[in-house]
Amino acid sequence: MKSIKTIISTLCATAVVLAFTQCNQPAQQASVVTQVVCDSTPVLKVAYVDIDTLLTSYDLWIELNEEMIRKEENVRATLNEKAKSLQADYEDFERKLNNNAFVTRERAEAEQNRILKKREELEALQERLTNELAIENNKNSLLFRDSINAYIRDYNKEHGYNIILSRIGDNILYIDYAMNITQDVIDGLNARHEKYKEKKK
Repeated sequence: MKSIKTIISTLCATAVVLAFTQCNQPAQQASVVTQVVCDSTPVLKVAYVDIDTLLTSYDLWIELNEEMIRKEENVRATLNEKAKSLQADYEDFERKLNNNAFVTRERAEAEQNRILKKREELEALQERLTNELAIENNKNSLLFRDSINAYIRDYNKEHGYNIILSRIGDNILYIDYAMNITQDVIDGLNARHEKYKEKKK
């Protein structure tokens, strides 16, 4: 009888030990898994470029912008000159009409039609020149963006950032200034642009 009690007690004790051991194992495994997950979490390397600063310091953009301003001024001067000529023709026509200077009604109508045609030509010229400026402006914007994107890809081969943000105005509420690579990017872009201009000479 004692031996049966001893066997039962031993079995119970073994069961309790096994139960504790098995309950304890998942906790240990869980902590190991957690540790592995925490240790393998990637650390993101982030930087940003301030686009407002870039626009005022990147030689290519400054040159493109100055060229566009010159073209806009030329277009404005051309249109103003033609508008003044049209206005002078119209005023001359009105003066002649009021003074009965036209010999025939047909001659007055021919002059009026000439002025109307001149006005239509001016409107068509204005539309054409405005469209040409818009197309060139879009082309310059694409050239600017492609230039920056190509440089950033090359730049990042050496620096290995996971993310490079563009900051425009106040679109980022807070970012550590140490992550600002703007000047480094501007220096690289300008050096590359200078080499390109030297090759073109």
